[in-house]
Amino acid sequence: MKIIKAIITTLLISFAALSTQSAYAAGASVVYHIDDADSQGIKGLRNIRNHKDVAADTNIIVVTHANGVDIMMEGAKDKKNGIEYAPLIAALKSRGVRFEVCEITLKNRNLKKEQFNLDTDYTPSGVARIGELQFKDRYAYIKP
Repeated sequence: MKIIKAIITTLLISFAALSTQSAYAAGASVVYHIDDADSQGIKGLRNIRNHKDVAADTNIIVVTHANGVDIMMEGAKDKKNGIEYAPLIAALKSRGVRFEVCEITLKNRNLKKEQFNLDTDYTPSGVARIGELQFKDRYAYIKP
């Protein structure tokens, strides 16, 4: 009887471990919300890199609006340490991360699409896009 209990316990533990691993490996969908380049730029990009390092199959969309769009501008650098955002963003894009800029912000700040990195994607409204991703597409929400 002890052998049967030991076998059942081992099987249950193995099954639990496999289900946890399987759920983790299945790939989640996450939206990162960046609305201030100064306080979230480097920190947010580092968080996303770390996220992809441990969960490479996670589908990540970064939605920027307000002052957060500044990380996507051509030649933009972190004000605190002078690190250029473009190479960090390019590395994340090569890993499947999508970056979107709010067109309402462009209008309100009199910005032109030509001022942004060439491979920038746009969304009509950053806030509406975040809501849509969370509600309709079941994305988890992270604001670094």
